[in-house]
Amino acid sequence: MPLLNVSEPQTTTVEINGFPCRVWSKGSGPKVGFLAGLGGLPRWLPFLDRLAESRTVIAPSLPGYPGAAGHTELDSHLDWVLAVRQLIDKTGLAGADLIGASVGGAFAAEMAAIFPGHVRKLVLIAPFGLFDDKEPATDPWAQRKDVLPGMMCATAARWNELVAQPDGANSIEWPIEMTRASEAAARAFWPLGNTRLEKRLGLIEAPTLILWGEADAILPRSYARKFASGIGKSARIETVTGAGHLAYLDQPDAVSKAALAHLG
Repeated sequence: MPLLNVSEPQTTTVEINGFPCRVWSKGSGPKVGFLAGLGGLPRWLPFLDRLAESRTVIAPSLPGYPGAAGHTELDSHLDWVLAVRQLIDKTGLAGADLIGASVGGAFAAEMAAIFPGHVRKLVLIAPFGLFDDKEPATDPWAQRKDVLPGMMCATAARWNELVAQPDGANSIEWPIEMTRASEAAARAFWPLGNTRLEKRLGLIEAPTLILWGEADAILPRSYARKFASGIGKSARIETVTGAGHLAYLDQPDAVSKAALAHLG
């Protein structure tokens, strides 16, 4: 299924720390928020369309990611957490279900831990936030451009489709925007992706599904077990076959089906 084979969502904007952040929404039914992984959301995705068949999907762009600005104002991990809290509040997601992937997954977990009343149920897709020096994560910011797609997705073309210049985008500005997205993620997580999140996992009360691509080349599979162990009895793990780090790009139907079954 090509990433381009989707219809357009509604676009609004919220202000975070004086900077605009794009918010996409589509569908009907109970709200579910989505915080995207590395690369952000340069375009609406088949995964989000599947969710929107039975849910109102709200996908805010994190500061610095495609559609948003203001990442240079965020100097600490606390700054990032509070910016995401503002996004959750201003987009009407407080108390709703939340899905987070990769770097967005780390922030989704922070929301559930620090602001438990803000998250009803939680889905984490290969989230950042932990580090084990015995099984170190792969540094995505240290990869050659030709190698990165195969590390992001089991099918490299999925990453290439995600970051390709959208129709109507300025050919000069678009590469700058994607570089800015990488910089924003690096400000929050480089060099090791470690935000000491393990200290807060036990505070998560929301029933949590942890999804992990079987071919994840960024985060070792053992990190899924670390998340589940840290959260406790309310967490369980499912493996997504035929998927890499950004499993929702590789297997949108399987990931959306698992997420919706968990959210109920």
